[in-house]
Amino acid sequence: MSAISGAVALSGVAALVVSAVPAGAAAPPPPSPGEVVPGQRTATPALVRGIRERAPDAEGAAAAARAHLDDKRERYRIEHAERDLVPLATTASAGRETVRLEQRHRGVPVLGGQYIVRMEHEGGERIVTGTSGRYFTGLSTSTTAEVGEELAVERAVDGVLDDLAGQHLSEAPREGEEEAPLRGTARGLVVLPMGTGVLTQHVTVRGTAPATGEPVLREVYVDARAGYPVLTHSGIKTFDAPDPATGGPAADAAGRRAGAAGDEKGSGVRLDGTPVPLDVFRDGDGGPYLLRDRTRIPDEYGARALTTWDARGRDVGEVGGKWPEDIGQFASPTPGFGADATEAGAVDAHWATARVYDYFRDVHGRDSLDGRGMGIDSLVGVTEFQSPYANAFWDGRKAVYGGGDQEYRPFSAALDVVGHELTHGVIEHSADLVYAGQSGALNEAIADYFGNAVEAHVHGTPVTDPDSGLLGERLCRTKGPRECALRDLSDGRTTTGSFLGLDFANDNGGVHLNSTIFGGALWDAREELGADLTDRIVYKALTEYLTPLDGFTEGRAAVLAAAKDLGVTGDSLKALRGAFTAHGIVPGWEKALGIDSKPLFGRINTTRTGLGAGGGWWAASRSNEDGSEPYSVWAGRADGRGRPQLMSPNDGRYHTNPATDGRTVVWQAHGPGGVELLARPLTGGVVRTLWSGRSGGSVSGVDGDVVTFGYANHGGRSAVAYLSLKDPANIERIGGGTYHRAYSPSVSDGRVAYREWRRVALGARAVYEWRIVVVDVATGESTVVQEYPHTARLGPTAVNGTHVFWLVDEDSTDGATALRRATLAGSEAVDLLPGRGPDARYAYDLTVSEDSATVLSYLPDAPLGNGTSPKLHQFEAAGIPGAPGTYKGRVSCNRGAQTHPAAVGSGQVVWLDSTTGTTDVVTRPRPAGRCG
Repeated sequence: MSAISGAVALSGVAALVVSAVPAGAAAPPPPSPGEVVPGQRTATPALVRGIRERAPDAEGAAAAARAHLDDKRERYRIEHAERDLVPLATTASAGRETVRLEQRHRGVPVLGGQYIVRMEHEGGERIVTGTSGRYFTGLSTSTTAEVGEELAVERAVDGVLDDLAGQHLSEAPREGEEEAPLRGTARGLVVLPMGTGVLTQHVTVRGTAPATGEPVLREVYVDARAGYPVLTHSGIKTFDAPDPATGGPAADAAGRRAGAAGDEKGSGVRLDGTPVPLDVFRDGDGGPYLLRDRTRIPDEYGARALTTWDARGRDVGEVGGKWPEDIGQFASPTPGFGADATEAGAVDAHWATARVYDYFRDVHGRDSLDGRGMGIDSLVGVTEFQSPYANAFWDGRKAVYGGGDQEYRPFSAALDVVGHELTHGVIEHSADLVYAGQSGALNEAIADYFGNAVEAHVHGTPVTDPDSGLLGERLCRTKGPRECALRDLSDGRTTTGSFLGLDFANDNGGVHLNSTIFGGALWDAREELGADLTDRIVYKALTEYLTPLDGFTEGRAAVLAAAKDLGVTGDSLKALRGAFTAHGIVPGWEKALGIDSKPLFGRINTTRTGLGAGGGWWAASRSNEDGSEPYSVWAGRADGRGRPQLMSPNDGRYHTNPATDGRTVVWQAHGPGGVELLARPLTGGVVRTLWSGRSGGSVSGVDGDVVTFGYANHGGRSAVAYLSLKDPANIERIGGGTYHRAYSPSVSDGRVAYREWRRVALGARAVYEWRIVVVDVATGESTVVQEYPHTARLGPTAVNGTHVFWLVDEDSTDGATALRRATLAGSEAVDLLPGRGPDARYAYDLTVSEDSATVLSYLPDAPLGNGTSPKLHQFEAAGIPGAPGTYKGRVSCNRGAQTHPAAVGSGQVVWLDSTTGTTDVVTRPRPAGRCG
């Protein structure tokens, strides 16, 4: 992994944790009392403990903390703490203070830059006992933006749309509507700590995913000089893998009429049949009783409360990342809430939220999720497209619980699920672990840990109970606990045996898939050290040591340091270390992950860009080692001989999505003025500009003199184009209109294939259809290969010298796709991969050579694991469906994500592989076949 060690292990973002340091700056700090752990590629130590130094006199804890850092500048190497560190939060308990400071570079926030100072009061003075965190000393980037907020928002929304479309076949656009049900909000400048720093515009993108209807809440960081999105992560934390304009719950009128209403004791029955007391609120004399608990959070006006809202019938897209209009609190004419509230999961949600609040208050002394008495809102009964929604999530402002389905009860029915979601709120207001890659898996692991800890605390479950590590085991109507559980902290997973390196499109970089590796270590420690001590250790690590970009190794160090602070020594400390070692969480664990493919180009440190291949060559985009440079395009031989050569200029733009036929490389260059299509011969020569526009899709192919590519007009309407390398001004455009759009072009042997959506008839109701089309470039003749109703979903096309291939889901019911092949004239259509039956797969990407067709597929509704993450499968291009040898098996048995395949020739494919936690260009000359 890169030096921010795995915090954000996404394609292109692993380098976020690398902070380059000027020559000589990374020298170890001078000796000091206690333990000093050097930072990775920064001169500031990651941990200082075992000291007792009087803090300088100052007004308040934060000022004292910064004065200490300035006073010990030679140790901490922070040039000006008072200027460059801004107080973020201070927590105080039992004579101890923890100050969390946020780094600024020339006044601009630094993502993940947090430093923590721990102090005690002694004899009327503050004594510094330790520090930890990440302060990036190598930053020198300018903070003058060349890309404004308006353009950054546009590029961020376009980027999220591209990401969302990546794993789904295209559905028909809605007539008269734009294809982008997303909106972006500018959040200001942020420096990403990559190398000397990357200045970005931070944009929050909200809305609904076009293909799935799932809520979208993405934090996007757009390079403020080139306008290219360089980092994206989700703001929605799900259990299983309010807008200012509409107001929020805190201002609810009922909660403010304290004089005309009162707090009451109510009751209800949980979904498991258990009667429970409820703290409720009566809305005025003779008014209804509401699931609103004002008794726990001191507030003169009663606005901050634990409130349960009736979201039955509300779609998940209506509530994720925003506050839905006209939503009401659960109400009852009597203080006894009846079957209606029980079946909706409202009783469970209200009761469980109070239990979680009490746990953090009574055990850890925490004043609500933020430590400052924030109200907690729970929405229950959410659906998905008016169908059951079996999941739950925290979106940064509230907990949302699906209404369940025939097997799963409403997700609020499990106390560990409620504890998990609300712990995300605690994490957000302490370490704020970035919800992607290893830091996201660490986020999930801690949420799992405290979710189960709350449940064990309330129910009195001993640490020795073999089912104590199960999560969600009480959700099912018919299944037993082990069959029902969605995760198990006692599953024994390890880094070397189980870690899955994934890109962002897959489980946010493995936040759920990899979480039980770290969560399991914590749960094992709980059994060894006991519940009370381990809970205190993990809470202290979360609130006093961890910072946003920490991964597994940093998490281990934080837990061990917290344990030492609590006086853990000897056999107990050895047992704690042993728990991490048993799960493979030791420094340098990433180096032990093996692959069966041949690396061609390592650590590309890019995002949202694919590969090209052909004629024995590959082409790929790459940043520098720390990910701070805009991307360049490189090309190399597919047999691994020779050295890769740089094709693109280093001009500050992002050069992406290359294609090659072994003679020419074609790619896109993204800058503040738009996108250009560039070309250069592999033998060298000048870089030529072939086309320019507002935005571009991926470069789909080059073959001889013909280049084809996709793009979108200002309205977001998709089009394809092809042109001649000799005469690029002679360009043919297809689609791009309200009633005619085109997608996914491919090229081979003088023919361009694409899919189009168009209106074919008017009347009382217009008729639309999909088509697969092949164009003979020399003659201009178009052949409609197949037609489909607008209800079908179509994926990419690919073409070779004899056939055209495409992906299609004709019934749009289960998401399974067929790999269909037809002659160039449109005859003899057959399915190499069936769209139904036991062999059906969920393919979403495609590449072909003259001999082989390779698809990229995953299993969206299966349990998360190696077999369900994106994998490459290969077929004989001219094979007979169902015949032996037509399906050639898995291309590789690597257990991480395999994405962006490109056929070199025969059976050889290159792809981006994330198995080791970094993303590399790799290849195999032939399929691996069957994987165990």
